[in-house]
Amino acid sequence: MSYQHTIQHRTYRFDNLRMLLARATPFRSGDALAGLAADSYEERVAAQLALADVPLKIFLEETVIPYEKDEVTRLILDTHNKTAFAPISHFTVGELRDWLLSDAADTAALQALSPGLTPEMVAAVSKLMRNQDLISVADKCEVVTRFRNTIGLKGHLSVRLQPNHNTDDPRGIAASIIDGLLYGSGDAVIGINPATDSPQAVVTLLQMLDNLRLQFDIPTQSCVLCHVTTAMQIMHHAPVDLVFQSIAGTEQANRSFGIDLALLKEAHEGALSLRRGTVGQNVMYFETGQGSALSANAHSGIDQQTCEVRAYAVARQFAPLLVNTVVGFIGPEYLFDGKQIIRAALEDHCCGKLLGLPMGVDICYTNHAEADQDDMDNLLTLLGVAGCNFIMGVPGADDIMLNYQSTSFHDALYVRKVLGLHAAPEFEQWLQQQGIMDHTGAILPVSNAHRLLGYSATANR
Repeated sequence: MSYQHTIQHRTYRFDNLRMLLARATPFRSGDALAGLAADSYEERVAAQLALADVPLKIFLEETVIPYEKDEVTRLILDTHNKTAFAPISHFTVGELRDWLLSDAADTAALQALSPGLTPEMVAAVSKLMRNQDLISVADKCEVVTRFRNTIGLKGHLSVRLQPNHNTDDPRGIAASIIDGLLYGSGDAVIGINPATDSPQAVVTLLQMLDNLRLQFDIPTQSCVLCHVTTAMQIMHHAPVDLVFQSIAGTEQANRSFGIDLALLKEAHEGALSLRRGTVGQNVMYFETGQGSALSANAHSGIDQQTCEVRAYAVARQFAPLLVNTVVGFIGPEYLFDGKQIIRAALEDHCCGKLLGLPMGVDICYTNHAEADQDDMDNLLTLLGVAGCNFIMGVPGADDIMLNYQSTSFHDALYVRKVLGLHAAPEFEQWLQQQGIMDHTGAILPVSNAHRLLGYSATANR
């Protein structure tokens, strides 16, 4: 099916839905690199106007990757909830945008609708939204998940404590963890990106994290972000809380990561069998990022934002505790500057929330991007207003192992304070019991006699 729109006697034609979605996307360097971006601002507007008139039912009939060639497409269509979709089945994309911004689209209505939305519908409507629209809609969504604490409640913002070390030195990692805990970070997860994916190194780190958690009775979860196959190999003789994996929106891109849906299903079932959660059993942790499929030459001619939202269908299938878009990590080839990173993060967060995912954002950039920490401050504040489930807490905002810039423990304190946000309730209670935080959320001075400062990573290996 082809689509068209005329502006001042010039008719712009789009051969198929895949092309229409690509041309309608706000400009970013990755789509230009792939030859998918609109040639002019006028063409982009024409595509957006044409897209606004597309009935939502078309997305169930015309696929961006053929059903028989891609298991992500099959997952999207085979799991589509027609009952949930029925109330809006007569809408166009433009009408869906208008409804999402109306008072009728409250939290309960959005939660009920979520199973009836496909990634392509959600990607399409986001392309018609201004930044404030993305923030407004996301703020109305609430996606709550549980393992040892409760994440995603309105008025709360959690933090992944990210204590990476370039040699996996337990002492360096422990120092970062203690620092983060004393600043109120760590309720989303204490999650380490290991310098090596060897099973023994991962086990050593998991044991250290679990010993720390048990010693201080911390109501949180841990994760070493190894490949899913490594986690499966060790999960029955190591304290595996969450199973991590990077995912993408096409079968080919996921294969480049060494995974498919069957493997993720096996890992999910294995993690559930451990029954390590205390208040819930959301056991998966997924990371995504615009440009990942393109960087693997596995985007199938789809714009990078639509590819990204298709990855959320994969995540949704496994009821994760956490999903975060590592928005600026892949580099300026895909998101060139602060403006593109901010726009992409707001899109990802809103689209993920509409699909029912517990979305967090790694507010970040690489050192060769045209971005700086002021851009990250802006994005952090916008996401706080939008109701983001969690962000990253990195010592000094500078990850010495992955060599990129993110957000710090202090940044998390800032956004919680100015927006009146709280940590996960179980974790916040623990912080108060430990004398780290008072009942107003203010961080208290720490004496040299504080229990956490007596922790020894080497003694607990």
